[in-house]
Amino acid sequence: MTRHRERVLLIERMFDAPVERVFEAWTSEEVLRRWLNGMPGWETPTAEVDLRVGGRIRIVMRNPIDGAESGATGEYTVVEPLRRLVFTWIWDHDPERPQLIELEFDERDGQTRVRMTNSAIPTDGRLLDQERGWRVCYDNLDSVLAAE
Repeated sequence: MTRHRERVLLIERMFDAPVERVFEAWTSEEVLRRWLNGMPGWETPTAEVDLRVGGRIRIVMRNPIDGAESGATGEYTVVEPLRRLVFTWIWDHDPERPQLIELEFDERDGQTRVRMTNSAIPTDGRLLDQERGWRVCYDNLDSVLAAE
C-alpha cells in the first residue's frame, strides 16, 4: 500500500477582540452560524457544539443559490477554555479521510491571535480549497467581532 503525503495548513490571524469573545465565536452555536461558512454568500443553517472532550461539533454550510450543502462532523480531543481547542474534522463527502483542527488563542492588549493548524489534508487541491475557505471564514469572523 502506498502512503500519500498529508498536507498541513497553518493560519495565524489577529482579531481586535478579547480572547473571551474570540473563543466564544468558536464554541457558541449561535455565533458559529454567523461566520463559519467558507464561501462568500453561503449560510450555516446547522452548528452544533458539545464542548467537552469526547463531545461533537457539527457544521453544515449551504449555498443559497442552489441549496447544495457541505457538512462536517468532529470530536473534541482537547478543550482548554480561552487557550486551546483540538477536534477532528470529517467532511461528509470524504468520511475516510479525517482531518485535525488545532486552535491556540493568545490575547495581548485586547487583541487575540488565533493560530490554526489544519492537518491531514489529503490533496493539494483540497489544501488550496480549505485555505480559501478558512480565509473567507476568518474575514467573516472579523466582521462579526467588529459588529458586536
